[in-house]
Amino acid sequence: METITSVKALEDRIGVAGLGVKMKIIDHLDQTATGWIAASPFVFLGIGGEDGPTATAAGGAAGFVTPTSAGVSIPLDAIDDPDGLKVGAGAGLLFLAPGVGETLRANGRIAAVSETAVEIAVEECFVHCAKALIRSEFWTGGEPAAPTAPDAFIDACRFLALVTMDRGGQVDVSPKGDPAGLLVRMRDGRATLAERPGNRLAFGYHNIIEQPRVAAFAIAPGSGQAAVLRGRAVLTADDGVREAFVVERKTPILATVIQTDSLTVASSRALETAGLWNDLPAAGIDPAAALVAHIKLNKIKGVEATLLRLAVKRDLVHGGLQSNYKTDLY
Repeated sequence: METITSVKALEDRIGVAGLGVKMKIIDHLDQTATGWIAASPFVFLGIGGEDGPTATAAGGAAGFVTPTSAGVSIPLDAIDDPDGLKVGAGAGLLFLAPGVGETLRANGRIAAVSETAVEIAVEECFVHCAKALIRSEFWTGGEPAAPTAPDAFIDACRFLALVTMDRGGQVDVSPKGDPAGLLVRMRDGRATLAERPGNRLAFGYHNIIEQPRVAAFAIAPGSGQAAVLRGRAVLTADDGVREAFVVERKTPILATVIQTDSLTVASSRALETAGLWNDLPAAGIDPAAALVAHIKLNKIKGVEATLLRLAVKRDLVHGGLQSNYKTDLY
């Protein structure tokens, strides 16, 4: 199996993110982000460590995560597995809001750990497109019961958060979604994950090339069970690997292959507490407005960036997102 081992080979394959995509990233939590967090009952959490990242989740009533002056505070008793939390470790967050396809991503470092909470200083914040949740039909839920055997559970998953880490310990949590059996498959200790079109920021891909240790938190929407795996990943454009994940006659642009060191399936207190499929009230979030706010707050300099800040409008962004979800979902 031929693997992708350089940034150039990756960019030759997937392209490079445009200025507009890069400008959606800000270095703090603005008002739109804190509103998103206040409406979120669930967050995927990635934590860096000496032997690679770990993946867990936290859940509670909407607003259980508290914004702080530097980032957020999360109660320890809301986290499935708080054991790896250490001051200075990289941390990545992926927030879900009821009924909203887009997700909020935030990256930073653990600033403090007390007996009751962990505080995470945020260094990056941006809105992620809705493709993963749309492809997985996440908010429709599913059967509460799911396979209990680890390999079978992985095959039944429609959504996962992939946690990657660079050499400096900076962590990123990326959402992945697809129909069951076409997102990820477990065979002979290897988890193979389809990689569909995205925004080309490719943080996770760059991290895998730089430092291959990864983790994932995988779920079958509707079930309170979750699979957590860790291992070493490679990226491949091998036709034989990718063609096993064709959807709507579209072959994924890449595949991530993870040689797993550990895989467990267990009840997730975070999922059960969050109640994501319990007819929660709509979050009242406007992702397009949040994107516009972030572009205007971004600090990239230059004539093109300045003109983009002046020209960007909420309705234009909303229309562009909806069109892209229809024409470039796969």
